[in-house]
Amino acid sequence: MNQGTRAREPQASRRQDWYSIRNEGDGDSATTEILIYDRIGASWWGGVSAKDFAKDLNAIDSDEIVVRVNSPGGNVYEGIAILNALRSHKARIVVYVDGLAASAASFIAMAGDEIIMRRNSELMIHDAWGFCEGNAEEMRRAAADLDRVSNNIASVYHDRAGGTVDDWRNVMRNEVWYSGSEAVDAGLADRVEASASEDDSDAEDAKAAFDLSVFNYAGRKAAPPPDVLAMKASTPVVEPSAADTSNNEGGSDVSFTDEQTGELREALSLPEDATDQEIFDAVLEKLTAPTAPPTDNSIAGLVSALSTHGLVAIENSRLQSFETEAAQFRKFREEREEEIRTNQVSAAIRLGQIPTASKEHWLKTLAVDPGAADVLASLPKGLIPVAELGHSVDPGNASDDLSWFDTVTTKEA
Repeated sequence: MNQGTRAREPQASRRQDWYSIRNEGDGDSATTEILIYDRIGASWWGGVSAKDFAKDLNAIDSDEIVVRVNSPGGNVYEGIAILNALRSHKARIVVYVDGLAASAASFIAMAGDEIIMRRNSELMIHDAWGFCEGNAEEMRRAAADLDRVSNNIASVYHDRAGGTVDDWRNVMRNEVWYSGSEAVDAGLADRVEASASEDDSDAEDAKAAFDLSVFNYAGRKAAPPPDVLAMKASTPVVEPSAADTSNNEGGSDVSFTDEQTGELREALSLPEDATDQEIFDAVLEKLTAPTAPPTDNSIAGLVSALSTHGLVAIENSRLQSFETEAAQFRKFREEREEEIRTNQVSAAIRLGQIPTASKEHWLKTLAVDPGAADVLASLPKGLIPVAELGHSVDPGNASDDLSWFDTVTTKEA
């Protein structure tokens, strides 16, 4: 699925119909069948536009249109136009996924008043794709456009299967492949065709001919299973019909025998003439009553009460001993870490990696960020000279060593 921006219209000589229309039957029973069996829309690879599709669709006067899909998708805007053209047609739309309904073909399939997955068919949804070139601002604009388009597509699945647009957008980000039954579980299809069709083998061959390498996964077998939680979140809530509800308050058909009612009255210390509503209120009060505080004030009772909240009781003297030992350990650890930092910096100075003047700087740096030790160790050795420069003086023979200096200073008047 791509946005198809900056694409030019293919040449007429490259026209290749990705759909075909054929009529079956006569009169009021006439049914029109549309086969979408290729990449959708006009593109560099040929094909015809959604405009042509809508024109041909509007010429159909049947009461029912069967749309058979086996497509890897195509241009997203072309797909939206086809989806709306099918939605707006007066006929009842029945969609069969013969082999594959991927990308743009998946949301075109959502136009069906009934969506049927053929045996071994697959459906795939994912975020919109696009191509962009230019500076950072153009890239940001393209990203915002893709988010907007993907949210629009997510709303199509939301309209069909329930859940929220955000639910479906999260599913689309992962590129999810569904088998026929999985699509039904997700609410994206109504049923899986129970019997084999004479077109099943042709659809399988056509599906296998598609190049699926442009997707993250080459079909359902190569993809992880759909997220069950995402499917449940996307399943529409079915409101109970009048036939399913009871005349009793709360719509429940559950009832108790006289013996069970008597046992409840006895357990709740209620009089024999207590009504069902009074019994219900008493049960509800019991279930929602706050937990009573412990009545056992002994040490064992208090310890037991603390344990229920994940707490442990400890003697004060023992606690103070633990705190003292912990403080001593912290001091030892800090001294040891300081010693290690000093040794690291001293070694770097000795190896000529850093000058002596930067010793304090590196000690402070290592104290704040121990990871800086790796940087220090990676510095080239011998950068800083470690041997004495110039004339060396032996303190034991200072008078001899300095004899070549003029020790007599003459002052001029």
